[in-house]
Amino acid sequence: MSGRKIKITLTEPQAKFFSLTCKYPAFVGGFGTGKTETLAVCAFRDARTSSDALIALYEPTYDLIRLILAPRMEDKLSEYGIRYKYNKSENIIYTSSGGIGDFVLRTLDNPARIVGYESYRAHIDEIDTLKKVKAQEAWIKVIARNRQKPKNVENPFNKVSAYTTPEGFNFVYEKWFKNPKAGYEMIQASTLSNPFLPDDYVDSLKSSYSSQLIDAYIEGKFVNLKTGTIYHPFNRKLNHSDEVLTERDTLYIGMDFNVGKMAAIVHIKRNGLPIAVDELINIYDTPAMIEAIKERYLKYSNGTYIKTREIYIYPDASGDSRKTVKASKTDIAQLREAGFTVIVDHANPPVKDRINSMNAMFLNSEGQRRYLINTDKCKRYTECLEEQAWTDNGEPDKSSDNDHPNDAAGYFIVKDFPIVKPAYTIKMDTTF
Repeated sequence: MSGRKIKITLTEPQAKFFSLTCKYPAFVGGFGTGKTETLAVCAFRDARTSSDALIALYEPTYDLIRLILAPRMEDKLSEYGIRYKYNKSENIIYTSSGGIGDFVLRTLDNPARIVGYESYRAHIDEIDTLKKVKAQEAWIKVIARNRQKPKNVENPFNKVSAYTTPEGFNFVYEKWFKNPKAGYEMIQASTLSNPFLPDDYVDSLKSSYSSQLIDAYIEGKFVNLKTGTIYHPFNRKLNHSDEVLTERDTLYIGMDFNVGKMAAIVHIKRNGLPIAVDELINIYDTPAMIEAIKERYLKYSNGTYIKTREIYIYPDASGDSRKTVKASKTDIAQLREAGFTVIVDHANPPVKDRINSMNAMFLNSEGQRRYLINTDKCKRYTECLEEQAWTDNGEPDKSSDNDHPNDAAGYFIVKDFPIVKPAYTIKMDTTF
């Protein structure tokens, strides 16, 4: 089997990366540059050195192993005609074709668990999505495991490869770009380098992302994603709308739970796009918020509130487990019992997804401002958008109480107007 020729097709950046002979190569690319495909091809090449070789493959989380990495490796082995068995309980892919090693799949979210094996080569996917300290800790653990000397390999050379989308001035920037040591080499790839993508793929991204994210996620560049103000595309004049809600409008209310500081940002839609038209700020607790919403937006007659419009609440998902003060029911259960339609998942999306969705709606790379705010009606929300900044460790600053209205609105925006990468399928076939 080891003498069989297998032909694949690589883009120019992929081919350059495939040919690197350094100890620590990194493939840094935008969306659609084929990072996972490159990882799979390079991992298989390394496994062909010896049936005794163990190739370690890493993802930030187990879900990414289950949904992306394992299926891609299984597809690749099947495509190459390799007999294998995937032991899901061990997370090891055992091969039974001559001259082909095995693959151990592990996560990076708990570096202390990277123990108990030695790898000949290692491949790490999306390490830059980890916080810098956690990424450094995981990197040290991975290279410590990377010391196997497989049988029948003349001049064995241990090697650890990284594949990632640039996530600001983070771990990969520090390690491979700013001050690289000997053995650290990097290939940067633009989405435009992949001729196998659909014709409208890049245009779809540009319409969904802010210009700053386009530099990172299309051009594969390191850009500042976590300093200065968080919602920098927002402009109180350019994102202003004079629209006000009418009695016929359906309401879309993003809500953040904080005792004494509850916040709700009220939206309507015009031509399918969101406009913030009112705010409820510093409400004491969930019962008080429910009463405020009913009093302001429903009609009251004969001692009861009459439902005259649809009201959708998009709350912080943590409200499904917490209770306000001494309430016997969770915050979200109280909202449902009050007659509102509650739109919520079992967990909140990542903070960066919520922020990126907000910024892309405020201003995308094509100059479109799709999210407007009546800044006269939403004065505190406007101030918070202008003032909330990143902390020194790259987290949203919560010390000045500028986070509650922004978070509230963000739960609605990320749910109804998420950034979605257009799907694509490509078939790539280099000769080993």
